[in-house]
Amino acid sequence: MKYLKIIVEKYKDGYVAYPVGLKGVVVGEGDTYEEALEDVKSAIKFHLETFGKEIFDMDEIIETFVTEVTL
Repeated sequence: MKYLKIIVEKYKDGYVAYPVGLKGVVVGEGDTYEEALEDVKSAIKFHLETFGKEIFDMDEIIETFVTEVTL
């Protein structure tokens, strides 16, 4: 079993979820937090079936930070 960190973003028209630390781009979406989370889990499983365990060939992320900057 592999544990992944998932970012879930809330927008006015729904939610977007994506994993941190996988090779490639994987995104899920839904009208609710739970739908977005289930959608991204399904997308991750498909990504794994398509590309194999190499998608995990990155250093394990110990901690994730979310911050804001001014540009």
